[in-house]
Amino acid sequence: MGGDRILTGLGLRLIAVTLLTGMGAMLKLAQARGANLAELMLFRQLFAVPVVVGWVAIGPGLATLRTRRIGKHLLRVTLGLTGMSFTFGALLLLPLAEATAISFTVPIFATILGALVLREPTGWHRWGAVAAGFVGVLIVTQPGGGHIPLTGALVGLTSSLLIAIIAIQLRQLGRTENAGTTVFWFSALSVPPLAVIYPFFAGSHDATTWALLVAIGMAGALGQIAFTAALRFAPVSVVMPMDYSGLVWASIYGWLIFGALPGEWTLIGAPLIIASGLYIFWRERRLGLARTSPLIAADERADADTPPDVAQSRR
Repeated sequence: MGGDRILTGLGLRLIAVTLLTGMGAMLKLAQARGANLAELMLFRQLFAVPVVVGWVAIGPGLATLRTRRIGKHLLRVTLGLTGMSFTFGALLLLPLAEATAISFTVPIFATILGALVLREPTGWHRWGAVAAGFVGVLIVTQPGGGHIPLTGALVGLTSSLLIAIIAIQLRQLGRTENAGTTVFWFSALSVPPLAVIYPFFAGSHDATTWALLVAIGMAGALGQIAFTAALRFAPVSVVMPMDYSGLVWASIYGWLIFGALPGEWTLIGAPLIIASGLYIFWRERRLGLARTSPLIAADERADADTPPDVAQSRR
């Protein structure tokens, strides 16, 4: 894989993180101007649809939007809207930097689900990373200390758990559906149920707030597209560390827009959470290489998660 393609992938991932963190800042701004969660979710999905359709039209073509797995897409909508409500809830309840730091626990929950639900072999290396990550969460949240709202922290952790569950479902959908198809049907099928409840929560807003609501949908869609497109140019193990730049952007947005900087406990705990996620991804990549390379496998057995006979049975 050429170096220019790697740089393109990294650049796209950084753009995605910038857009999605910016969307979080706009969510908080819109809430401060009177928008509620139901409105935020509807406009996030409604104005994502034309962006995604345009992306598919100039790329693989609108014909790729056809699907024979509408039931799976409906399940994706159910899980996705539930996860979005918790994700947006965390952003509204917590300072931007703290909500972003807690969102980095997704790889931790993915490891736990992989071990407990999918029965994936998970050794002490990754369990150690999980434990370190949760120590970081305890440092950031300071339960009982009043550092940040406990309800917000629990909502944020629930969001990460749901995102990890969604990732497993997306992996299954990805066997037959491309990214554009999945993103389109998630956005399009989300609009009707959100539109049904919208009249019960709709409020009157000024032009700036309406503009923020539209921008939230467009920034979310463009961020999703860039997030996905980055994987066309570089593997996930290469681009994934860029996701943690979101804490930098969250700190910048929080300072410039809301006059809030990350607390000292966040600055101490967030690196632990980030290191945990990076180690889990690195470990997974190394074990993946070990399954395909006898030389790496031999080296891996010296420090493996599982005994040599089990490792051999996997290949």
